[in-house]
Amino acid sequence: ADKGLCGGFNTNTIKKVLACTNEYKEKDIKVRLRGIGKKGNEYFSFNGIEVLDKINNLSSMPNYERAQEFMKKVVEDYLSGKTDKVIIIHNGFKNMISQEIRVKTILPIGYKIIHQNPQPSETQETITSEPSGSEDEILDSLAEKYVEYSLYYALIDSLAAEHSARMQAMDTATNNAKDLVKTLTISYNKARQEAITTELVEINAGVEALK
Repeated sequence: ADKGLCGGFNTNTIKKVLACTNEYKEKDIKVRLRGIGKKGNEYFSFNGIEVLDKINNLSSMPNYERAQEFMKKVVEDYLSGKTDKVIIIHNGFKNMISQEIRVKTILPIGYKIIHQNPQPSETQETITSEPSGSEDEILDSLAEKYVEYSLYYALIDSLAAEHSARMQAMDTATNNAKDLVKTLTISYNKARQEAITTELVEINAGVEALK
């Protein structure tokens, strides 16, 4: 995320990234990071962790064109052989009170994704199209779009999770503040009562001394 005050949202994501990175490094597999979000990028910079590309103000304001531009380099590295695998790690929306870390491999594209053939419903109209170009060209084009949409979906999913985490964090902070005010009010009233009692005792003692 680009902002804080959302509980463990950023921390949990960073921990997962580090865990996955260490897992691959233990297998002598080189890992190259690309970061989206100010908080994560600041953490990696502060701790001297190399990040190839950093982009801010995208996770808080998802934009397809910027996501497309960001993923262009990722796809180029994959097609040129610089990268064997591309994984997206992000915090996803589960419900209004919880989020979950999601790890998705987007490249290489799995066999199931390429060969999915959902059956149309009885009321669905079937449209047959004949795309131009070779099979490899069509698959490359579809793969590129799939990668772009995967990142864009992750951004939207992460933003929804961030909002729910921030609402939960603010709700918890509000309840804690109310409890603190209640405790301080009781302490104040108790101290005030003790001060009044002490003053009354001193006044009575003074009156008795004057008799």
